[in-house]
Amino acid sequence: MRHATEHADVATVTGDATDVVADVATDVVAAELESVLRGGPFHVALRAAIAARGLPLQRVQHHLSRYGVKVGVTSLSYWQQGARRPQRPESLRAVRALEEILQLPDESLIRLLAQADEHSVPERPSGRSYRSVVEASGVLERLLTDLEVPLDGGVHTVGHHERVRVGACRELLGRESQHIVRAHKDGVDRYVAVHHGDPGCAPERMGVRALENCRSGRVRWDRDTGVLVAELLFDTRLRSGDTFLFRYGFDDGTAGVCTEYVRGFRAAGGQYALQVRFDERALPVRCHRFSQHSAAAPRSGRQSLPLSGLHRSVHLVEPRVRTGIVGIGWDWE
Repeated sequence: MRHATEHADVATVTGDATDVVADVATDVVAAELESVLRGGPFHVALRAAIAARGLPLQRVQHHLSRYGVKVGVTSLSYWQQGARRPQRPESLRAVRALEEILQLPDESLIRLLAQADEHSVPERPSGRSYRSVVEASGVLERLLTDLEVPLDGGVHTVGHHERVRVGACRELLGRESQHIVRAHKDGVDRYVAVHHGDPGCAPERMGVRALENCRSGRVRWDRDTGVLVAELLFDTRLRSGDTFLFRYGFDDGTAGVCTEYVRGFRAAGGQYALQVRFDERALPVRCHRFSQHSAAAPRSGRQSLPLSGLHRSVHLVEPRVRTGIVGIGWDWE
């Protein structure tokens, strides 16, 4: 964008300067695009191709839909930043369609993508970025609005015990929650639970289980951010001051390697306990707890957690939670 602005400023001097600058800018963009299409990497080539055509991501998404391919603007943004790579069959279809939409040589982007997969070295995935958390927060508000549910659901948490399961392929299999809440207004008859899957997850394939003192209601999700919200209905209406205990779970297992589990708190108060249990065929080499004052703040309070040999689990307990984030992370070999 800086180069475009500078060119536009120069072009206001004379008509002749406009033509010269436009020609030079076009030649430079074309040369850069040709270079990155030969050598990559994929995300740089994709970004250069989109810039060369002057298309905003919303227009790219619109063109893809005309090819019968559904890809979110957030996913396109992640692809051109290198934060994610297209891997699913639907995503690969999108890449081939992009070659036509962006007027690129056949197989040019697919070839770069194959090279990236061939030469990539598995790395420890990093924690969620501040940007992804902010995007998920905005999506959550939209999904709750769709359910006509306010962010304040009329209850305070008295106690929350989460049990997280990590599978043999190091994936987040799912989690169960036992929740105790106290109503602070009359008429509360439901709770909306939120699950945020790992990058690359498929929320439409996740399952919601109402396990005790509740039943499943409406479910909404957003594929780009991996956020899923599920309505859990009580068989009673609580009055202000009433407490209620219920249990529910989410079945996931739709993403890749998981390296941490985090829980955010909008309000202080109540006890929180988190337990992470690993499959005996995939045990981490070390585990630790951490906290953050906010998604934008650095992590602090790191403390090693011993892995139980018999039950293959680690846990943390917060007697009284504060606003912010707490979580457990682990390292694989």
